[in-house]
Amino acid sequence: MIQTLTKLPPSQHQFSEVIHRLEAGGAMLPDTPENLMQIIGIYKAYAVPMDFYWRDLLYIAERVFLDPVPFFKYFLPKEYLELHNHYAGDDADIRIWRGEATAHPELLEFMEKGEVNKKLPKLLHHLWHDRINMEFAEACMQAMLWHRGMGGLFDPYLDTDEYKANADRAIKAYFKKNPVMLGLYKMFPDMFIEQVRQLSYYSNLGLFWEVMAPVFFEMSDLYDEGKITSVPEAMNFLVNGIFAIAGRPIYHHVYIDGECYEIIPKSKGFTWLYEAALPYVEAVFYRTAPFRGTKSYNAQAKQVPEDQKDFHFGILYADVFPVGTAGIPPTLLMQDMLHFLPDYLVDYYQQHCRGEDDTLIQLGISFQRSMYCVTSAVIQALRQALLYPLDDPNPEHLMANRRFFESQLDRFQRPEARLRDVQRQDYR
Repeated sequence: MIQTLTKLPPSQHQFSEVIHRLEAGGAMLPDTPENLMQIIGIYKAYAVPMDFYWRDLLYIAERVFLDPVPFFKYFLPKEYLELHNHYAGDDADIRIWRGEATAHPELLEFMEKGEVNKKLPKLLHHLWHDRINMEFAEACMQAMLWHRGMGGLFDPYLDTDEYKANADRAIKAYFKKNPVMLGLYKMFPDMFIEQVRQLSYYSNLGLFWEVMAPVFFEMSDLYDEGKITSVPEAMNFLVNGIFAIAGRPIYHHVYIDGECYEIIPKSKGFTWLYEAALPYVEAVFYRTAPFRGTKSYNAQAKQVPEDQKDFHFGILYADVFPVGTAGIPPTLLMQDMLHFLPDYLVDYYQQHCRGEDDTLIQLGISFQRSMYCVTSAVIQALRQALLYPLDDPNPEHLMANRRFFESQLDRFQRPEARLRDVQRQDYR
């Protein structure tokens, strides 16, 4: 039996089996070859569009900024396609992925030919919606903005006089040749400042995903090489990655006429783990909001919580079947990932899908499994940072770890949670 159970009595928690697995260094997701294959395949398929997401999020935050009609904000210029990822390539700050630092070749090929596999003008691909769905990335950013106050120092800073002064300088510089917009800013300053706050979250999420894309690419390569062979190994790679880049700066710079305006300077010391990663997991994995057009909620019957902190509509709770309809943010992501699936995952879906129309649903369920693995890594990283080693000889320390694990899994006791489902291999 696992070591912790020789020192502690069995957990009485509803998810005691999962608790014991976490105490043994495992993940919430069972360790099976099929689960490993699904999550690694999804990480690869996710990383390619994510390589576009982070670049475009930074482009919007740094260059598009307050353009009142940002029609071309999803048209990435060459400068941002060639922008070097800080965690890939020969000049990386920390080289997580062995691949290139510029935009991924599969991404560039898709941007050129799209799903129709024809080289057409970029505008035609865009209008036909044959492109990367940046609307998904913006939905994640909006979830982070809406669920503010989730810890860290980044979010409180957005309400300080210092931040408003920095934003004011950038706004006036951006509209210095546009008296109409300057007049509107003078009349409605809070409206403009709130837009800049949103753009700061664009930058926050872009800098977060700049790290995750090379992490997922490297995991895919290691799996292909036979060097990641179990779900716990995949989870531990994520845990080690979290700690390796935990101190990565989170900032927001705007470039106007060749000059850099530091709306959130790097010198503030905001870091990747506490100001981006943890708020992202909380806002996107757990909370988000009810997706319009999928289900009717009765607020009087408390089907929508009164407090935002009690929201439970993220991917860890999602019923993928009604969510898998046109225009819903997770399905936009599934459509993006569909273009970049590794061959082994394509073969797997051909075996288990109810036809091609079911592929996006199955993709969504695999994505759900993969995010339970990522959430497990976050939980294990928090335990490692805040509490005790899993093999600590002190039973009181092991009990503190157990109480922590149990408190984390309390959030999955809701009937909507999919933790029960992902324990079964036939959840498809």
